[in-house]
Amino acid sequence: MLAGQPIIILRDNVERTRGFEAQRSNIMATRAIAAAVRTTLGPRGMDKMLVSSTGDVVITNDGAAILHEMSVQHPGGKLVIEVAEAQDEEVGDGTTTAIVLVGSLMDEAERMLAQKIHPTVIAHGYQLGMEKALSVVNDLAIAVDYDDRETLMKIADTAMTGKSVEAIKEKAAGIVVDAVRQVAIRTESGTYTVDEGDVKIKKQVGETMHDAELIRGVVIEKKRVFEQMPTEVRDAKVALLAQPLEITKTQVKSKIKITTSEQMRAFSEQERAALQNLAETIVAAGANVVLCQKGIADAVQYYLSKHGVYAVEDVKED
Repeated sequence: MLAGQPIIILRDNVERTRGFEAQRSNIMATRAIAAAVRTTLGPRGMDKMLVSSTGDVVITNDGAAILHEMSVQHPGGKLVIEVAEAQDEEVGDGTTTAIVLVGSLMDEAERMLAQKIHPTVIAHGYQLGMEKALSVVNDLAIAVDYDDRETLMKIADTAMTGKSVEAIKEKAAGIVVDAVRQVAIRTESGTYTVDEGDVKIKKQVGETMHDAELIRGVVIEKKRVFEQMPTEVRDAKVALLAQPLEITKTQVKSKIKITTSEQMRAFSEQERAALQNLAETIVAAGANVVLCQKGIADAVQYYLSKHGVYAVEDVKED
């Protein structure tokens, strides 16, 4: 410090603004972002065409997608985008509304600043307004029962309006509601909790979006390892294996010296017996489906197929 004054060192090409000028800069950045997405709202909302620096073109009216594609350097603008990202992560909808609301609040803040109202007073007033709004929303809120599929469908339908799946939103809403109800867990308080990780969205190229469907189970993009294995298994007892069903290399270097054909035959028979023992252990456990994260040796495949066991190798852990 020099004579009680702090010394601030800034990098090259960095500007420092203070006071009303800094406030005005933040307000202008917020209003610019809000203006970019404002016209996508409502039944007459318009699509936006976004062109990246590499020439890629994105046409959308989804506020979250528009903000994701925008390159914003202004600190105030980045905070607004964080608001939209938090809204999208917590709710999955309403990002455009959140940004437009922030823009309107900044408009009002600019008018109050022009009237010499201190920023902390404005912020406190907005805090009180938020608390009052939450109180009103809680009073207006209605409880939706787990079995009230019709209301849940309406909620999903509203969230899908304006998105790319709007053409099939009735079917998609049914899929979403049924998937969530399938994995919902009832708590002691009577409410339900859902772990998003229990619902997987698998993309597959098809003819139309109408081909979308809900699978109450697990989808694995793998074929059975042996053609003679069954194509369909009912009342499956699945064995999940993280270890390979094959002869693996030793941890240390070793050599086996074979000098006669009898030794070679004995070595092969011992290896075959070890692989057969692996297959018989699985069959003895009662499993008729094997999902292995590693490889399955040909001999094990053969023995498993003889017992009518369906096996898949190189299955991803997730």
